[in-house]
Amino acid sequence: MNLTFLRSIDSTQNYLKDLLKSNDLELPHAVVADRQTCGVGSRGNAWQSMEGNLFLSFALPLKELPEDLKIESSSIYFAYLLKETLNELHSTLWLKWPNDFYINNFKIGGMITNVMKENIICGVGLNLVVAPEGFGTLDIEISREELLEKYFTKIQTHPTWKQVFSKYQLEYSMSKKFFTHNNNSKILLKDASLQSDGSLISNGERIFSLR
Repeated sequence: MNLTFLRSIDSTQNYLKDLLKSNDLELPHAVVADRQTCGVGSRGNAWQSMEGNLFLSFALPLKELPEDLKIESSSIYFAYLLKETLNELHSTLWLKWPNDFYINNFKIGGMITNVMKENIICGVGLNLVVAPEGFGTLDIEISREELLEKYFTKIQTHPTWKQVFSKYQLEYSMSKKFFTHNNNSKILLKDASLQSDGSLISNGERIFSLR
């Protein structure tokens, strides 16, 4: 993984997209910032950026993704690999469908995924050491550099979607006391059924996680 480290940027995701537009980028590539001034969250929301936390975006060619991964479930796939990386370091972090990182009942971060020019772009915000009111922080101490090294190493093992999903579906029940959004509607996860491709069925409608 090629890395670009920045002191301050409006958004690591926007910066990475601009690099992709220039066609002057060797993939895979990650952009990491000490500070973001306008981080991007789900549904176009801003992610509050507090210095000392993880602000990361990375891009991979679509051709390098597992053949059995439906692109719309990329958020679950890459978020689960980060969750698994932290669990192996004894964190109790869990993944709420489809892209939110939680410690107990407090959100500590999330992931968004987009497709651009035959590449998948993943953006991650994670509260390593400090959090806004109402949010939580990671329950272990780890440097940003060590976490990135371990996470990218895990990605490079290329687990299949089936391998990831077989583990994720066992903890999906933890999501059922929460809700998710579909367009402008709230979906109660206790009323939704998780499918083998990572989608949900709610009120007869299939909902995917790409956002």
